[in-house]
Formats: sequence, C-alpha cells, structure tokens
Amino acid sequence: MAVILGLWILMYLLDANRGNDLVQFVHDAARWLAGWSHDLFTFDEAWARVVAGYGLAAVVYLFVGHAIANRLHRN
Repeated sequence: MAVILGLWILMYLLDANRGNDLVQFVHDAARWLAGWSHDLFTFDEAWARVVAGYGLAAVVYLFVGHAIANRLHRN
C-alpha cells in the first residue's frame, strides 16, 4: 500500500501524464487508499497537499503493517 502511495507522490511531483493508463491506475488506487487522509491538510501549494496527505497515509500503512508483522512473528 505504501509503495502505491509513494509511487503516486513521485508521479505527481514529476508531472506524469495523467492520460496514461498506468498513471491513472496508480492515482485511482492511491486515492482510494488515502481516502481518509486526502485533503486533510490545506497548504497553499498543491504539491505540499499531495505529499502531506498521501505521505501521511503511507507512513500509517507502513507503521500498521510493521506492527502486524511483528505481532505475527512473535506468535
């Protein structure tokens, strides 16, 4: 999940062609994954909103995934 979110942030910052099917797929998946954090921040710059909103979701998914993996590894 975090990889998809990170990939979308990278594609956004590099101004990827939104007409491309791969870019559209990554954007749709990232928007769905970060639905709870999308537009959470109201920075003036669009790139800052994308990095903060999608980045927060990626960090949360990494943290939760790591916690679940550690829990499963102990048992």
